[in-house]
Amino acid sequence: MELRQLRHFIALAEERSVTAAARRELIVQSGLSNSLQTLERELGTELYLRGTRPVRLTATGEALLAPAREALRAAETARRAVQETREVLVGRLRLGIALSAQYLVPFAGYLGAFLRDHPGVDVRMRPAAALVMLDMVENGELDCAIGPALEQRGRLRLTSLASEPLALTCRSDHELARRDHVTVADLAGERFVDVPPGWTARLLCDALFAGAGITRRIVAEVGDWEVLLEMIAAGAGIGFTPVGLQYRVLTGPDSLLRHLRVDGAQMDRHLYLILPSRAETSPAAAAFAAGMLARHSSPTGPVGSDRVDRDGRTDVPPGGGAG
Repeated sequence: MELRQLRHFIALAEERSVTAAARRELIVQSGLSNSLQTLERELGTELYLRGTRPVRLTATGEALLAPAREALRAAETARRAVQETREVLVGRLRLGIALSAQYLVPFAGYLGAFLRDHPGVDVRMRPAAALVMLDMVENGELDCAIGPALEQRGRLRLTSLASEPLALTCRSDHELARRDHVTVADLAGERFVDVPPGWTARLLCDALFAGAGITRRIVAEVGDWEVLLEMIAAGAGIGFTPVGLQYRVLTGPDSLLRHLRVDGAQMDRHLYLILPSRAETSPAAAAFAAGMLARHSSPTGPVGSDRVDRDGRTDVPPGGGAG
């Protein structure tokens, strides 16, 4: 079997569609189908069920998936070993990012400097929810990520970059806005606009209300902070948001929104540079991380100076993070 065939198989398994897998691999659909059929003939078994939407793997296909990924990682490691003997860094950097974090961690500027210093590297950015990015770095689908996290995971290396609190956000004409601060109990019965499950901001909010024994009504789930703020401004409900978001609906002179402090609600958004273990870190990711950390100074103070230790681990504050 060929590495190309394994790559096509993995694309099918992850995209769950022959059409989407072919688009991802930049080949025609018939080419990908022929590649998969050749692989099946060589293995003497079917790897996926035809005619299902989304595509489902057979039992043997599921068994092949992890070894196929490991084979591609091993091939990539061999390629890197050769590249490291050359002075010019070439290859690809797959970077996961939390787009709303740009004002805290200006990754666009860091990437621009990195690409100027290393013109032989191509960057592929993937915006994703925090927990998804952690999974993707851990599984080798991303080389590194910039985003939030709640806790240390496996062999991942986390370096603190910045932090800020979450605050209750509502319209200035809302009854709660007349107060300087509120309690969690005061929020019982309110309508909430929130981010989807899997975002760490959602996990923090759910834990806050579960700890207080309060069931809250979420009238809308929105996977974009700007749209979420627009919905709060439109009167759909209230919600918890990072205080430093730089959207006009929040910062403009005609903004209808106000932040409130909630007594007893210790919720902070912590952003990290997330890398795999040293042995699994690509040369491109290592160079990007080194350059970014050399340029980065956190606007929130000490967390920006935290660095990965010798064992490739850092302390992650309990309950820290936001989607």
